[in-house]
Amino acid sequence: MKVGVLTASISRRAGGLFWSVRSLATGTRGAGCEVDVFAVEDPFSQEDAAQWRDVPLAIHAARGPQAFGFAPGLGVSLDSAGLDVVHTHGLWMYPSVAASQWATRWKKPLVISPRGMLDPWAVRNSSWKKRLAGWLFENRHLRQAACLHALNEAEYEAMRAYGLVNPVAVIPNGVDLANTGERLAAPKWAADLEDERVMLFLGRLHPKKGIAGLLHAWARVQKDSSPSVERWRLVIAGWDQSGHEAELRQLAGKLKLDENVRFVGPQFDAEKAASLTRADAFVLPSFSEGLPMAVLEAWASSLPVLMTQQCNLPEGFAAGAAFEIAPDADSMVDALAAFFDLPQEDRLAMGERGRRLVEERFDWESIAVEMASVYAWILGRAPKPACVRMD
Repeated sequence: MKVGVLTASISRRAGGLFWSVRSLATGTRGAGCEVDVFAVEDPFSQEDAAQWRDVPLAIHAARGPQAFGFAPGLGVSLDSAGLDVVHTHGLWMYPSVAASQWATRWKKPLVISPRGMLDPWAVRNSSWKKRLAGWLFENRHLRQAACLHALNEAEYEAMRAYGLVNPVAVIPNGVDLANTGERLAAPKWAADLEDERVMLFLGRLHPKKGIAGLLHAWARVQKDSSPSVERWRLVIAGWDQSGHEAELRQLAGKLKLDENVRFVGPQFDAEKAASLTRADAFVLPSFSEGLPMAVLEAWASSLPVLMTQQCNLPEGFAAGAAFEIAPDADSMVDALAAFFDLPQEDRLAMGERGRRLVEERFDWESIAVEMASVYAWILGRAPKPACVRMD
């Protein structure tokens, strides 16, 4: 099977898709697929292309606003690749147009992974732009899919709520466990934090991540002079999006958090692994997620996780691997205080349960095999996989 993976970006600009799409493309190559990746060029494409190792990349220059990703070379590239199926990751941009046109011209199937972009919060964000994009091209693109891909039950329900009746394969993101669990040297940002405990946020700095509420909550909890609170530091690791980092830094200064909160910039690959190794807990107070890679990576590193229900990983709560918070400051104050008061052995046990959870349910190798079976099914080469829902 020759599979074309179509995504707006192959770089860090794509956020969690940088890791999830790359890992899925690599995994399905190992599961018997010939995979080529097609994407729109952005300022980080050339620097981050090496991270895709031996996966063939076709990166096309954009014209006009980067937010739309109009790259006329995409269509020509797809047409000349001799593909059996195109798998689109993400919505609301020009790659959706290119995929739809390819499917119409060649009468071949599409698989579409919205990657959380049909989540109710995400659809409401910039809603008029998405209504316009839906009317112009995105609704047609979605309806053309031979199979949609949902990361979890919540995303499946969001697809049905949007009015889509296509078959849906429910397959989660995963973690490459071969690259986790090793104890690494401390990252550069931790040189003077030997005696402190670190709660880590890692991801793109965007309002939907709920970091502003976390800062407000952190400031209020720090007023408690108990030893269980004083030892903790909040480390915010991530890349800026649309100037939000400056807003967060300004807020942290206003809240007098200069000694308690540290912004350490983007952390990739070895630096990211070192940051996860140094952390004592992981936090994601998000308003909206598909299925966050960062949480899976934190569990793979045996970290206890504080996260919202909107992270769409109820398995973590059920397994006792996660501590629930809500994406508002008032609720987070109580949750943070309760977490800090836990005995250390309870936090360590929570992290170990997270590690077992990813070993059992979120390994990329088995996930890639499952996705390859979906490709084979829509091409008429295999029976319908158990992960595909028709209801």
